[in-house]
Amino acid sequence: MFKKTIIAGLVASAFVPAFATAADSPHTLTGNIGVYSQYIFRGLTQTNKDPALQGGFDYSHSSGFYAGTWMSNISWLTDSPAATGYSSSSLEMDFYGGFKGTFGKSDFGYDIGLLQYYYPGTKNTAARPFPAGIGKADTLELYGALTWKWLSAKYSHSISDKTFGVADSEGTYYFDLSATFPLTDKINLIGHYGIQKFKGGAGACGAGVSNDTCASYDDWKIGATYSLPKDFTIGGFFTGTDMTAAQKTFYTNGSDNRMIGKDTFTVFLSKTF
Repeated sequence: MFKKTIIAGLVASAFVPAFATAADSPHTLTGNIGVYSQYIFRGLTQTNKDPALQGGFDYSHSSGFYAGTWMSNISWLTDSPAATGYSSSSLEMDFYGGFKGTFGKSDFGYDIGLLQYYYPGTKNTAARPFPAGIGKADTLELYGALTWKWLSAKYSHSISDKTFGVADSEGTYYFDLSATFPLTDKINLIGHYGIQKFKGGAGACGAGVSNDTCASYDDWKIGATYSLPKDFTIGGFFTGTDMTAAQKTFYTNGSDNRMIGKDTFTVFLSKTF
């Protein structure tokens, strides 16, 4: 997935020139900000096809250690309040850290770390709306990736018992195979295939039904990016999911009967600092 603070990004842009220009410094601070026609996460629209403003900043050390944060507006938790129990939640905040490097002087690399998804907002925790297994959406994942030039394979393992709100789902995982192929010095072709596999089952889909039956699915993405002057990038990508009828029902908003994993096209403009 191509996944990740709007304010933080602006702060980073103000401080990076003084912080990162020293060639002998082991520290690097970078920022990013972007405008997207919608926010797609693992094949699912998080904004009900409305635009998203996203940004973040990252710190890295020459040893390979890194840490960062990222934000985006969302609507998926309040699009179906009867199912999620959320009366307010319009922001996703991600916090992550890890270690990455290469194997010797080869083109092969690795990346391991932790990622916390945090969704501030108001949820009625006393109520047990259908589906009964929906809880707080905050999720902690442990991830590891192997890379080779423009290819990467990443495994993310949930260590939360309510993965994105689905109860009894500790051990849920996501496998991401992605490619960013440099067609020219300005044009990159991007491709991705992902497998979201939910574990457990405590009623999120109904009594006696496993989380895998209702919540697991595969997703894909194809697209391209074009590098513009002053570190701007423009791009677009087509995404979709492969789901059973039960899974499509699970990922359908109750308010407008819209399935959030439909095939869709997204365009964006971003800038790094």
